[in-house]
Amino acid sequence: MSLEMLEKLESKVQSAVDTISLLQMEIEELKEKNETLAMEAQELRSGREELVQDNEKLRNDHNAWQERVRNLLGKMDSVE
Repeated sequence: MSLEMLEKLESKVQSAVDTISLLQMEIEELKEKNETLAMEAQELRSGREELVQDNEKLRNDHNAWQERVRNLLGKMDSVE
């Protein structure tokens, strides 16, 4: 092999190593972003579950109040 061919090969190898290094850095950045997004998704799921529970409690409270009002109206009707 001539010296010129070895230099071209070395250049290509160095280019491949540089590309691999850049890709590895990009992979690490994407892993970090993925972890952040996974945590945000978990927080959103937790928040949603809390909202669902709050909604259910409010529905139950609303139904209880409606029943009390109906009972009071029934009593008023029976007084008349």
